[in-house]
Amino acid sequence: MATPIEMPQPGVTVEECLLVRWLKRPGEAVAAGEAVAEIETEKAAFELNAPAAGVLLETFVAEGETAPVFSVVGVIGQPGEPVEAFRPRRGAPQAEAAAPPAPAPVREDQAGAARLSPRARRWAAEHGLDPGALTGSGPGGRVLEADLRRALEAAAPGGEPGEPGVPLSGVRERIARRMRESLAQSAQYTLHSSAQAAGLLRLRERFKTAHRERGEPDVNLNELVMFAAVRALVEMPELNAELIEGRLYRRRSVHLAFACETPRGLLAPVVRDSQRLSLRELAERVRALTRQALEGTIAPEDLSGGTFTVSNLGVYGVESFTPILNPPQVALLGVNAIELKPVRRGEAVEFVEHIGLSLTCDHQVVDGAAGARFLRLLRERIEQIEEIAAP
Repeated sequence: MATPIEMPQPGVTVEECLLVRWLKRPGEAVAAGEAVAEIETEKAAFELNAPAAGVLLETFVAEGETAPVFSVVGVIGQPGEPVEAFRPRRGAPQAEAAAPPAPAPVREDQAGAARLSPRARRWAAEHGLDPGALTGSGPGGRVLEADLRRALEAAAPGGEPGEPGVPLSGVRERIARRMRESLAQSAQYTLHSSAQAAGLLRLRERFKTAHRERGEPDVNLNELVMFAAVRALVEMPELNAELIEGRLYRRRSVHLAFACETPRGLLAPVVRDSQRLSLRELAERVRALTRQALEGTIAPEDLSGGTFTVSNLGVYGVESFTPILNPPQVALLGVNAIELKPVRRGEAVEFVEHIGLSLTCDHQVVDGAAGARFLRLLRERIEQIEEIAAP
């Protein structure tokens, strides 16, 4: 019996996915669970696996096009089996008792629009590009987004001969769009502060020694700051919240997201219920998710549902930056480099190591005073890290 291949929903907020590439062609044998296509969402790329063994009978979505989640994109079965029952019905008219009227003649501009795939049409509109009489690489000469990108590169002025511009990848373009939307849909401001880092550094050294001498799990500075942030969010849940369609949802569980640079672009894996984890459990979970993100094996559900994000640029020596919110979250913490700062102690001035903190909030729901109180609380928890997180 023929079996449909459905577009999955990799995340509860995902409505459609891009079919990047078919790994199998019609007529080729497929094993159950074998990857048949590569798909992308706004956050990551995944493989689409075969639901059954057989032969790929037909595909209904071209490479470079998007398809709604749960829609049928192809069929697997035995050679010769009919597939029409699975073919998506595009804009089928409703049945009428009377004979349907004769179709209106198609205008030239309508015919031009029909030559574009939905994704190509959206891309052309976003970039103000007129495809003209461009012949595409899709079925019947249909114009795909990739065709428009190549045409734009070929016509780009100002570049050196033989050095065309490099188009953004699907994931990179989605990241760019999400960042623009984040700034357009929220009222973001950033507060900067710092916490004394002596306790962080001492505790970090204790973990390094235990790891080196006894093989115990290691914990780095970023994981220590993330642990302190979780403790602060538990005490001040106003920032552990999401703003969705004008309604504010304060979350009881801290689903901590963290920025992770990967070859495919920036991802934000989520440590669920992080308030229930010990420091070492949190560190182990962060490292496991980081490894999966780098390898491209991370599960879709581990990239959604975060209620607060931590982004660390301190490892690159950054002293201060302005993190951009990850909607619908209302706050995000940037972790900066450790620097020496002068501190007055009586009549003397000492230089003490401080770790920089940059907190971005959505002013729609988090006033400046509330953001400042959270930053002060976080600073206190970081300076008390040896008491609250020591093994």
